[in-house]
Amino acid sequence: MVLAKLLLIKLKTNLVYKLLICFTIIYTFYITNNLIYYSHYQEGDITLIGHIIDISYKENKIDLTIKAKEKINVSYYTDEKITFELGDEVKVTGTLVRPYDNTVFNLFNYRKYLLSNKIYFVLNAREIVKIKDNANIFYKIKNSIYNRMDNLKTKAYVQAFVLGDNQGLDDGMEVIYQENGITHLLAVSGSHTTFLAVVLLLFLKKFKYKHLIISLFLIFYAFLTNFTPSILRAVFLFILNKYDKKKTIILIACLMLWYNPYYIYNVGFLFSFVICFYLIYFGKLTNNFKNYFVKLFITSLICFMASIPIMINNFYYINIMSPLINLIFIPLVTFVIFPLCLITLIIPWFDNVLLLCLNMMEQLSIFFNQFNINLIMCKVNILVFILYYVVISFVLLKPKYFYILIIMIILHNNIKYFNQNNYLTMIDVGQGDSILLELKNKHILIDTGGNSFSDYNIAVNKLIPYFKSLGIKKIDYLILTHGDYDHMGESINLVNNFEVEKVIFNNNQYNDLELELIKVLEEKKIKYYQNIKALNIDNNKLYFLNNKIYDEENDNSQVIYAIINNIKLLLMGDASLKVENDILTKYNLKDIDILKVGHHGSRTSSSEQFISKITPKYSLISVGANNWYNHPHEEVLENLNISNIYRTDVNGSIKIELDELKIKTCLS
Repeated sequence: MVLAKLLLIKLKTNLVYKLLICFTIIYTFYITNNLIYYSHYQEGDITLIGHIIDISYKENKIDLTIKAKEKINVSYYTDEKITFELGDEVKVTGTLVRPYDNTVFNLFNYRKYLLSNKIYFVLNAREIVKIKDNANIFYKIKNSIYNRMDNLKTKAYVQAFVLGDNQGLDDGMEVIYQENGITHLLAVSGSHTTFLAVVLLLFLKKFKYKHLIISLFLIFYAFLTNFTPSILRAVFLFILNKYDKKKTIILIACLMLWYNPYYIYNVGFLFSFVICFYLIYFGKLTNNFKNYFVKLFITSLICFMASIPIMINNFYYINIMSPLINLIFIPLVTFVIFPLCLITLIIPWFDNVLLLCLNMMEQLSIFFNQFNINLIMCKVNILVFILYYVVISFVLLKPKYFYILIIMIILHNNIKYFNQNNYLTMIDVGQGDSILLELKNKHILIDTGGNSFSDYNIAVNKLIPYFKSLGIKKIDYLILTHGDYDHMGESINLVNNFEVEKVIFNNNQYNDLELELIKVLEEKKIKYYQNIKALNIDNNKLYFLNNKIYDEENDNSQVIYAIINNIKLLLMGDASLKVENDILTKYNLKDIDILKVGHHGSRTSSSEQFISKITPKYSLISVGANNWYNHPHEEVLENLNISNIYRTDVNGSIKIELDELKIKTCLS
């Protein structure tokens, strides 16, 4: 009878958890897909008062997160040296705007990231005035910790390992850590809270209320780290450590998603809960082994397998060497680096010792980076994402079927060979040009974009991630229409960071920018060509129509004409009215399906005569939002009215399926 009652209770409990999971999934899906949230504010000019909960300084820019009626991100540009402290009360005057969505398909969405932090607006500040110094004891402690770190040579790493603040880390080293698959070690996580809990347990071993004291300390530590999802998960797991871990992890995840469904967009949340879930459910696989490193390898392998779908959909590659690399770095960080960071924070005399260990960690990471085997994997839809976890779970239950996961990864890595469709994508690179042509298994990039007024690396931050998200492993042809910076300024960054097989220049004499690129091409033994009349790619042909030499660089732009599946393309580069007239005289161009409008919609191109002759069905304008040149010009837009006009400043990136002439834009 007792057994029957216990069984009934267990069945009811399991049913409750299943219903809980189903409700959470439906609730999260509904809220996030309909972008439902409540804000106290509306867009427009505003003056508000709040206290500072986060600060970041970058050259002449100050980024603040302030807590008013809700959290607001504040951006303030100033040449004055202004210093704030956490907890300071400030009055901010400026304009509230909605955070921007990604304008390139598949890439990082800043708006969704802020939503995952319960931030709904960004305030572009015109004035910030401090009203009152911080009086909050908790912020005083946090400020004193930051101040204590200021004079350390190892400041950047101490901030990262102790407080989860990665702002000071070298960008190049962060990339290497990411490629090695060890970035999780730089983020404050469960291992940090576990270490702190173990240390405190040693000191409070005989104390009656040790669990309560440690729980309160860990909650305070969560405050110090801005309540990151991974720390919250670890803190709650510790507080509820007397209960069934499998059910507890599910309950914590559900509660956090009820509080903020947009956590689903937080990569840290996904990594933390998914990996922890798999370690709880499948960690027993290590029980058959006594050797520490064997156990560590199996644990690392479980973590790696659990992270594969998340890595694919956020970084578009996996490093199959990372389980082995983690064998070195997990013990190093857990038993040496993190404890030394804590000791150095308390006793700064250890700064040089920590610096030596950090240098060793960096050199080791650079060394192992040479042996990485990174597999480029295209972004997948939700069904394939779920299928991955079904296969991973099955393989962990039945390790002898590990080959199924290997086959799945190999097929995914070579998915482009199975996609025989043709696409044209005008990539939003701001005030510049970049067009990707996918012709079955061949990939042609026409221009790279480039911003001479900014250090922002378009190739590394936009072009290459987009290529990887499509599963593209190399660019077969890089066609540079002409030598202006806004068309080829990112070419060196591209060839230095991605495989490019051949480069095609226009017919004019090489300028300084082109000569600089040619040096890099010769060093890398990349072939380059000039004076091309036509390019054969499988069953498709690209014709280069502009073969004259003009005085102006824009007029020497490559003008490319192609017919792909009976769809006519005409890509005008920056060609002017003079070139348009010459082309009309020389060629019989009409009924163009897709026109890449010349010179970003400037009035120096796209004459009424030219447009009425070629009669484009769709006109694409690559132009930066709020650009200094006021492109596109109203007169040009009037000329193009006979077509459907798409603009990168309005629509973001524009993708056209060339088999059926279907158009998709990144922004609605």
